[in-house]
Amino acid sequence: MPLLSPKYIFVSGGVLSSLGKGITTASLAMLLQAKGYTVTVVKCENYLNIDSGLINPLEHGDAFLCEDGTETDMDLGNYERFLGKNLGTHNFITMGQIYKAVIDRERDNGYGGEDIEAIPHVTDEIIRKIKFAAQTDHAQICLVELGGTAGEYQNVLYYEASRIMKLRERDTVVHVHVSYLPTPSHIGEPKTKPTQLSVKQLNAMSIQPDFLVARTEGDLDERRRDRLALFCNVQESDIIMNQDLPSIYEVPLNFHRQAFDQKILAKLGLPDHASELTAWEGFVKKALAKKDKHLTLAIVGKYFKTGDYNLKDSYHALFEALDHASIELGIELKIKSLNSEVIEKEGIKQLEGVQAIIVPIGWGARGTAGKIMAIEYARIHKIPYLGLCYGLQLAAVEFARNVVGLKDANSTEIDPETKDPIVHDIPFDPKYQRIKGNGSSMRLGSYPSLIKSGTLAHQIYGKSEISERHRHRYEFNNDYRQALTDKGFVISATSPDDFFVEMIELPQSIHPFFLATQAHPEYKSRPLSPHPIFLAFLETATLARP
Repeated sequence: MPLLSPKYIFVSGGVLSSLGKGITTASLAMLLQAKGYTVTVVKCENYLNIDSGLINPLEHGDAFLCEDGTETDMDLGNYERFLGKNLGTHNFITMGQIYKAVIDRERDNGYGGEDIEAIPHVTDEIIRKIKFAAQTDHAQICLVELGGTAGEYQNVLYYEASRIMKLRERDTVVHVHVSYLPTPSHIGEPKTKPTQLSVKQLNAMSIQPDFLVARTEGDLDERRRDRLALFCNVQESDIIMNQDLPSIYEVPLNFHRQAFDQKILAKLGLPDHASELTAWEGFVKKALAKKDKHLTLAIVGKYFKTGDYNLKDSYHALFEALDHASIELGIELKIKSLNSEVIEKEGIKQLEGVQAIIVPIGWGARGTAGKIMAIEYARIHKIPYLGLCYGLQLAAVEFARNVVGLKDANSTEIDPETKDPIVHDIPFDPKYQRIKGNGSSMRLGSYPSLIKSGTLAHQIYGKSEISERHRHRYEFNNDYRQALTDKGFVISATSPDDFFVEMIELPQSIHPFFLATQAHPEYKSRPLSPHPIFLAFLETATLARP
């Protein structure tokens, strides 16, 4: 279905953040792809960072890592999972990137002596990057999610860019506004006024939404739909309900039942086609089905607590990967999010009763003692263990200390003066890592690994060469390979040049499942294709449970 030029759908949010704008965008993108269109997605972030790599995960959640090494907002993970395809640096825009590009161009006299202003120069750069993403991905339809909410000063230039595109190309731009209709408990009815005010903010920027996506706890009656349509200046048929559902993966089907995809295509002047949703419907049916197996799993991390609240966004991709695998295997998964610092203070009693343990990504020395305690507990008690990134490095440290007898063994990230640096810095060299700056350069993106035959890793992947995404600044110290392997430590995968230790494990003869990878398989897991590591891990843990 060749098109003369791409069509664009802007998705904005109102009333509050974390409303599900990303899931709405991902769901709509997936539905249009299911109609046979080539679709891509762009996320526009408000912050001045160039990427998400240096943002504290407690501040903005898990930085999603793309195949090309771009560290992005977690919404790109939602897009990849719903669309089933890889995205990259061109799909992610920050205001820092925009300002830097404009200033760099001005310093090179790229504007021919003009005085540089927010409009048109900054907005033109935003539009250029959006169109570049559509062209790069050969997209017939490009969805653009605007970060934050309407009315924030940080994102006003994104809204201006969308307004300008609509003005210049009237029939190629549609605006979808996702807004919250709260139901105060003391009233017991959904209130539309916050959304009316949110749309008023859009109108003040000369933007009239074509569709309203109403986020609610339940349904919306006819009277309130009528009032919402009247005061927000939209057709009642263009109000799409997005009520709370048991699974986020139901959202596309909920939209499809309301013909949201058909209505969008009609607004864009595009022909409608039959939808291919069979596989997705089968997955959702599995997700909602009653599970006959149960498993309690502990994730021992350091980014769960923020103030008085415990959140899971800091490990969002990991939770999703576990979701995919548990749905495929028919397991009701109970996850205990354990703060490693609490384990340090209260001991390993926090781990009693768990049937599997994961130690995920982490940075810095804080909380590492608790993670090492959890790893030792898993090793001694033969509890299935999966280490991810830092989880490999600390597993090597634990083994060196408690099995090999190197009591001072450590990572130089934790103790730069350690006598036995089992884990140390990756050489500051473009050959080994992406140079971003001192303290921020890392091995980023997808890299190949060679797996040793006869290992658990080989059994899981079923092949000798794999490719996984990496995001780390420290590595296993090759000077200690012999000392650890002499005591039963198995190095099951390395980089093709044998420089990086990629996976480690313990023999299945002494432990049912003790495996760690320097990579991040969680970023490649998708609803319709769960990652084999998580499938094998959960399956073994279910069979091994007492």
